[in-house]
Amino acid sequence: MLTSDYDFDLPDELIAQHPVEPRDASRLMVVDRRAGTIEHRSFADLPELLDPRDVLVRNDSRVIPARLIGQRLATGGKWEGLFLNDRDDGVWEVLARTRGRPALGESVAIGEPPGLSLVLEGRGEGGSWIARPSPETPATTLELLARFGAPPLPPYIRRGRADAADRERYQTVYARRPGSVAAPTAGLHFTADVFDRLAARGVATVDVTLHVGVGTFRPIEAETVEDHRMHSEWADLSADAAARLNQAKARGGRIVAVGTTSTRTLETAAASGRIEPFQGRTNLFIRPGHAFHAVDALVTNFHLPRSSLLVLVSALAGPELVRAAYAAAVRRRYRFFSYGDAMLVLG
Repeated sequence: MLTSDYDFDLPDELIAQHPVEPRDASRLMVVDRRAGTIEHRSFADLPELLDPRDVLVRNDSRVIPARLIGQRLATGGKWEGLFLNDRDDGVWEVLARTRGRPALGESVAIGEPPGLSLVLEGRGEGGSWIARPSPETPATTLELLARFGAPPLPPYIRRGRADAADRERYQTVYARRPGSVAAPTAGLHFTADVFDRLAARGVATVDVTLHVGVGTFRPIEAETVEDHRMHSEWADLSADAAARLNQAKARGGRIVAVGTTSTRTLETAAASGRIEPFQGRTNLFIRPGHAFHAVDALVTNFHLPRSSLLVLVSALAGPELVRAAYAAAVRRRYRFFSYGDAMLVLG
């Protein structure tokens, strides 16, 4: 499969810079893969589009304030970083951008006024840095990020510059387990009212976790889709969740994944043909030809050209139907990417 088959022209003005309010006021394109039809609704209509036996599976990962703004003490130059993870020995792995080439041993002051120092101790994979927080700061990593970090908006939203509202809005209403450096954006449309109406209809909800990594923003650079190296992310699907999902399938219910992250978690856990408990890292790359053992339907956003996310949606709905859906979305001025509108794939 050629990567160019997953490219499309997108006017810049269709890239959503701010979310709609309320959350469920976003538009919802309904794509029926069996009938080959496309319908245009509101996200608030979702409960009436699902059946009482269905189970909605959502990713409860919480976005951490991973964006760091600081100053190189050696030069006074501006330094911008993105926290990726921390290790057992207390060091952080960060992506960084600054003028010039920092030397090992340099220190970076984070915050205004500075309240956190990072010492650059080495290089990691993919151009990242290994940095150690100053020993004068005994707080945990999450505490330090809460004090000195900012929401890690993707670069296509206001060039990554978050405002105060993004701390709450770039987060699902059900986010619980901190660990993502990007939001599982399909979940941003849900409100308490939508969940109340889903429950009243009889649609159950099950939580899984996948901590979204920075690789979610990276386009496929290989000429063919098969040559793409998928990034890995930590996921968790509990024994209780597996049992509830298998019971739902046995009753004839559909599993409706909220987002590509929930989809990858479910399909990783169902590699044997039955959904099993899973905890660990997954680099599952779902592309056309994938045999879906868990997911029957999908709530998702409109994704970047040449992205693994777009390939995943095409694997479920079919490449031709997805191309038609995206062409319709551009014609009808749907809003794209993280703060954009939603799609429901049924059938």
